[in-house]
Amino acid sequence: MNKVPFSQITGKLVIFLLFICCQISIASGQQTQKMITNPVLPGYYADPTIVEDKGTYYIYATIDPWGKEELAVFETKDFIKFEQKHINWPTKKDCTSSTSKNSMVWAPSVVKGKDNKFYMYVAVGSEVWAGVGNTPLGPWKNIKADQSPLIRADEYPGVHNIDPDCFIDEDGQAYLYWGSGFNWVNGHCMAVKLKKDMYTFDGKPVEVTTPHFFEGAHMIRRNNKYYLMFSEGKAIDPTYQVGYATGTSPLGPFKEDDHRVILKTSADSVVYGPGHHTVFRRKNQDYILYHRIFPQDKAYVLRQLCIDSLNFDRNGNILKISGRNGVAVIR
Repeated sequence: MNKVPFSQITGKLVIFLLFICCQISIASGQQTQKMITNPVLPGYYADPTIVEDKGTYYIYATIDPWGKEELAVFETKDFIKFEQKHINWPTKKDCTSSTSKNSMVWAPSVVKGKDNKFYMYVAVGSEVWAGVGNTPLGPWKNIKADQSPLIRADEYPGVHNIDPDCFIDEDGQAYLYWGSGFNWVNGHCMAVKLKKDMYTFDGKPVEVTTPHFFEGAHMIRRNNKYYLMFSEGKAIDPTYQVGYATGTSPLGPFKEDDHRVILKTSADSVVYGPGHHTVFRRKNQDYILYHRIFPQDKAYVLRQLCIDSLNFDRNGNILKISGRNGVAVIR
């Protein structure tokens, strides 16, 4: 009978114990991995935007139904715990002009500028207003000294002047997009380059509408390709969905293709009328923050905020988002 050296036995035992410890560690990590279940917040909110500052994320959104006198604002570090905040601007009172309509405070877009200030573009009274603040929570103020809207309700005939979106390109140049239609038809997307003050137009706005665009423009750039993302259909029913078109310039032209629709109502209606989204990036992963309808037998809709990962194939097409499981991982 051959005897196995004691050193060989202890060596194998050490390897076995290390293996067991690794498995326990992996299992433990899986158990503690933070998962996000949609909707990410209680309550009813829509048209979200998000900005990050010093590791903290700030979400701004329309308060349902159909907006209130101000915006909803939430602060989070991990997308698990949220703390509701209050900001002083915009309000319906402060953002009303002689040309304003009756609609409330809707659809903000917030970005951090090259000067480390924060800029907000928001629809109030079917007009676009621009504000500036030193921090994500303000204090905010109208960026225009005369306290007027950036885009009046009566400008650009046929364009419903709502749903602004500010995009800052890799070279620091800012662009503004906005527009919708009336009575759920004939959506329009306007685009313009902004000067360094972040509100003066650098040239004349151009229309970059694509065949299925209705509202909720959102611009991103990935691998030298510009993605004009948008919502199509009616925001009050299951036809509402997210699509996109691509171009080689932030001012277009943009072309839709067979990959256009990336997020829509699911067959079982768990995902119902998703749209008006924003995209943010965390640790080299893109995420889409959007609203979906909580079906109501009422004359209005209530919407909930959701997050899912956003991914691309090797050809640069955005992969379809099921939204069905309602879960995303923020690493």
